[in-house]
Amino acid sequence: MKLFLDSALTDEIQYAIDWWNLDGITTNPKHIQVSGKPFLKAIEDVADLVAGHDIPVSVQTNPHNHNDWRAIVEEAIRLASISPNFVIKMPCTEDGFRACAYLAEKGIRANLTLCFSSAQALMAMRMGAHIVSPFIGWKEANGEETGSFIEECVAIKDNYGYDTQILVAAVRNARQISEAAVRGADIVTCGFAVYKDMLTHPYTDMGLGKFQEFWDETPYGEKVTE
Repeated sequence: MKLFLDSALTDEIQYAIDWWNLDGITTNPKHIQVSGKPFLKAIEDVADLVAGHDIPVSVQTNPHNHNDWRAIVEEAIRLASISPNFVIKMPCTEDGFRACAYLAEKGIRANLTLCFSSAQALMAMRMGAHIVSPFIGWKEANGEETGSFIEECVAIKDNYGYDTQILVAAVRNARQISEAAVRGADIVTCGFAVYKDMLTHPYTDMGLGKFQEFWDETPYGEKVTE
């Protein structure tokens, strides 16, 4: 399974690539705002960072155009021209699906985001989406079970041989990453802090403490020579 970083901060992205060998980047309006940069400047900086590498970067179209497929297409074409790494995000709305189909014919990759049902995922796949992004964190926060949601998306893809990659988004903890992997998702995206937490465990720390005690109480000895 591929791991993407959900961020528009170049220092986080560089760290994730260098240390964790992450496979891609996803951005959204919140991440752009956190970067403190204008939209175009933020995405251009990310594009410069990954230039020459096979690291896809999902870039969001204006969410106000959710019911205007022509406006989505126009902006998508403009954004795609900035970097070959860009995968253009648009919402799982009727106009978003139509825009996706049009862009697929033009060879522009789309990420259908804000997917909250397997039926929406099915439509994204039928329309030629490069990626569909089922959101799980928000659903779980409202008491919904999400394991079957991921499984249904994966089963639909497998049943009909769609090329669309299933990217599990709005991931809040390491357990959700594992759940997505077990249930067959292609990609997970989450924030920098979630990955940091994923790499640690209190029992690992406890074990290290014990091993260090034993190590310190044992003579290292001389190198044995023949």
